[in-house]
Amino acid sequence: MNEIKFNSLEDLYNRLKPALRSKIKELHSLDKIYIKENDVFEYLTDTKWENSTNLTLDQMVDDILYVDNNKIDEYVQKKIIRENYNVLKERE
Repeated sequence: MNEIKFNSLEDLYNRLKPALRSKIKELHSLDKIYIKENDVFEYLTDTKWENSTNLTLDQMVDDILYVDNNKIDEYVQKKIIRENYNVLKERE
C-alpha cells in the first residue's frame, strides 16, 4: 500500500479540504454558519488526532464527515468566548 506523506500541516489541510467543505455545508444547513473549515480541522487536531499515530487519509476523512456536530459547535462557541474575553482583557 502506498503511504501518503505530507510535508506540513498545511499540505494535509489542503488534501482534506473537500471533506472539510462537505462538513461545513452540513453544519451551515443546520444554521451553524459561524463554524469554518479551519474550526473543524482544529477540533479534530486538538481532540481526536492529537495522540494518534499512523492515521490514514481515509480515516481522517471519515472523522471529518462523521464527527458529532454538537461537539464541534461546543468547541467553536468556547473558542469564540475565549477570543472575546482576551479582546476585552487587552482593552483594560
